[in-house]
Amino acid sequence: MWFDESTFYQIYPLGYCGAERENDFGPVRHRLSVIEEQIPYIRDMGFTAVLFNPLFESERHGYDTVDFFHIDRRLGDNDDFKRLVAKFHEAGIRVVLDGVFNHVGRHFFAFEDVRQNRERSDKRNWFHIDFGGNTGYNDGFWYEGWEGHMELVKLNLGCEAVTDYLRRAVEFWLDEFAVDGLRLDVSYLLPEWFFEFLRRTVRLKRQDFFLMGEVIHNQNFAKNLSPERLDSITNYECYKGLTSALNSDNLFEIEHSLERLFGPQPWCLYTGKNLFSFVDNHDVVRAYTALSDKRKLPALYAILYSMPGIPCVYYGSEWGAEGDKSDNDYKLRPAVGELDRNRCPELTDLIRRLNGVRTRERAFAYGSYDKCVLSNQYMCYKREWNGERIYCAFNISAGDVTVRVEEAEGTDLLTGEVRNLNDIYLPPFSVKLFKKH
Repeated sequence: MWFDESTFYQIYPLGYCGAERENDFGPVRHRLSVIEEQIPYIRDMGFTAVLFNPLFESERHGYDTVDFFHIDRRLGDNDDFKRLVAKFHEAGIRVVLDGVFNHVGRHFFAFEDVRQNRERSDKRNWFHIDFGGNTGYNDGFWYEGWEGHMELVKLNLGCEAVTDYLRRAVEFWLDEFAVDGLRLDVSYLLPEWFFEFLRRTVRLKRQDFFLMGEVIHNQNFAKNLSPERLDSITNYECYKGLTSALNSDNLFEIEHSLERLFGPQPWCLYTGKNLFSFVDNHDVVRAYTALSDKRKLPALYAILYSMPGIPCVYYGSEWGAEGDKSDNDYKLRPAVGELDRNRCPELTDLIRRLNGVRTRERAFAYGSYDKCVLSNQYMCYKREWNGERIYCAFNISAGDVTVRVEEAEGTDLLTGEVRNLNDIYLPPFSVKLFKKH
């Protein structure tokens, strides 16, 4: 499918466009043009899909939705977003939205009805409510919030009126905006039948619609990657393992995860499946900040792009943007105009070249994974598909390394260098992606 072959660029619209932190529900501000202006850059960088974090009407950060049918007025209106999606499509770039179906904001119309009418409200079953309790908001009743965050009111997906509302919203997004997929927020809390419900909903309109679930673990989630449920899930295991392995000079750590998830053994969890891969996003410390030795950045991104999975780069990280989780995560979501595009030109160029390689070479999208050479500070693995064989070699040490894999010639897909594959020379802090002749 198209998503297996894609390279994603993630944008947090409210941050990217410099929107106010709080929604005053006043006049519409037409800010989506800030994103539209960057479409040529995103295309020229070689990204073939964008993932938008929430952009429907919300109270603050987007995950506290109050209206699933209107673009957040801090960003623009529905016509603005419809035009933006069309512009991305004209550039050959797919568009995936963040679907937040587990919870809503306190100003969501159905919850406001409950606050006003209590037991008399015909929306009382939309939520998990105990009218004999109370919360810190002193509503005079208790309700379930997302993981204890009472500003995020958990929906009762077992209520038919709720699922009907969400179905109509998803159908509206497809019909009105022609989006290509959804990231399902906190999928680890959604019931399995809900995945099937969404698949049936979108399949009536698009056979190739992408459904990807956000999970913070993937141990027991493999059963949900099926034609009737989801296409992919987030790969937090390799995100954590990759940064940790490079920071501790212990490549055994990331190789263990790659082997466990994608290896040739029958017990490997996700062999033949493409998980959604990243080195940072809107919820975690920026990769540049998290990596203690910046000389290892080429290895970080080259492994991301060459390992099994669908690679995604968070906006600004290709320029070496920094950011931590202080200030309620707002440092992770700056306005694009505040970032220095010329901070790490070599990193930007590498990611551009990796996008090109990943798009051209189907072995990265569909190939098997096999370990070839492994040491604390250097490693090599093989991706093979349909007779094509690519050796991916990485050196995260300050010394020279030579890796030997087989007696044949190959060409480095990043530099064009031709060399015998039994003599792959790796200078300090270098990466090589050799395709066998």
